[in-house]
Amino acid sequence: MSLNLKRTIIVNDIKYVTSIILLFLFAKSSYAQHLDDELNIPFKTSKEVMDDFMDQRFGMFIHWGPVTLRGTEIGWSRARDVPAQEYDRLYEEFDPSLFDANQWVKTAKDAGMKYLTITAKHHDGFCLWPTAYSDYNIMNSPFKVDVVGELARACREQGIKFCIYFTVLDWHDPHYPIHSPDKQDEDPKANMRLFVNTMKNQLKELVTNYDPYMLWFDGNWEKPWKRAYAVEIYNFLKKLKPDVIVNNRIGADHDHQLLTDQSIGDYATPEQKIGEFRLDFPWETCMTICNQWAWKPNDPMKSLEQCVQTLVRTAGGNGNLLFNVGPMLDGRIEKRQIVRLREMGQWLTKNGESIYGTRGGPFKPTDDYVTTRKGNKIYVHVLDSTLNDLPLPIAKDKNKIKRVYMLDGEKVDFQRAYNEGVNLKIPANAKNTLCPVIVIEMQNPINI
Repeated sequence: MSLNLKRTIIVNDIKYVTSIILLFLFAKSSYAQHLDDELNIPFKTSKEVMDDFMDQRFGMFIHWGPVTLRGTEIGWSRARDVPAQEYDRLYEEFDPSLFDANQWVKTAKDAGMKYLTITAKHHDGFCLWPTAYSDYNIMNSPFKVDVVGELARACREQGIKFCIYFTVLDWHDPHYPIHSPDKQDEDPKANMRLFVNTMKNQLKELVTNYDPYMLWFDGNWEKPWKRAYAVEIYNFLKKLKPDVIVNNRIGADHDHQLLTDQSIGDYATPEQKIGEFRLDFPWETCMTICNQWAWKPNDPMKSLEQCVQTLVRTAGGNGNLLFNVGPMLDGRIEKRQIVRLREMGQWLTKNGESIYGTRGGPFKPTDDYVTTRKGNKIYVHVLDSTLNDLPLPIAKDKNKIKRVYMLDGEKVDFQRAYNEGVNLKIPANAKNTLCPVIVIEMQNPINI
């Protein structure tokens, strides 16, 4: 073989190997880009929509389903308090003949609530709408009423924003790898791909048929749920309805109290406690009016003072309150809960200006008071009824006070303190009022 021929063969071999390497690198890069695309969120809910959501400040949460026949906790009592086989057949006798969607929504409206969230599907897998993707739904019970559809209609007619709770775990579905809250061993016969496809189909039904304002996800803490699934679902929803609001429990991160750059979803969701004072992201506390989420006989109920102060402290911390009721097995909300909620509504009729459309601050909540703000007004909610004076750290040189008065119009005296703070003199008759509100009207808008 000639030297020139050998050189030609070597050069061709090098070119061939180089092309193979380049093809491999290109394929690897393309695959990596594909993964990045799969884990990328093209767009999130707009600030305008989220600002509107935070203006609402107060909503009703409803946990309800066949489990009310036992009075145990929804989802969590399956295979705990109630044997799984028994729990899964409760729907066969579920016939809440006194259910009235109009009455439920009226109860929310009378309470001063602006939105309503129903557990369309909790961790037990039972669906309160006639889904085509599971036989375990309300149409196969004796009741045969589309609960989700009825509530969506009633909310629309009464001017309440309609929202839907949907779980990302389902201990009843054979395709989901875990079948009990206590036994976390994964079923090798399960198929998460099929499970996620079912989720997408059911969510498409819910979004398309009922047009929810917000979707409240839950159940994201178990191992089978991965970030990639969360991004897939979030992006899928945003294609169906770009402005639908989604909470942060769709993501695989388990700290529900925070919203970071890595979070999937639009707002944080502290549970059974009031969230911390935060101005850097939207949040919503979910809390029960009694102790259990689902109905329980003789479940202790919060006092009116507790209820109002929970709402006030949440708004003062710059969050919304999603307050839960659990209707009974016959479909009615307990009379005592209706009365308590109506009492909250009566307080809001007089004081709602200090809650709706406000933001928290400018001062962090204390045991004595909580403040909200709107425009050039600071609303001071007095929590301690024994106080005669209330000092506030309002600097004299930053923004002048025009006047101070009770929300009902009564003048409130105040004095400048030596440290340039302000000392409010609480009127005597205000101390007999449930959470009285003092308005401080400033010269300029309050910016913090």
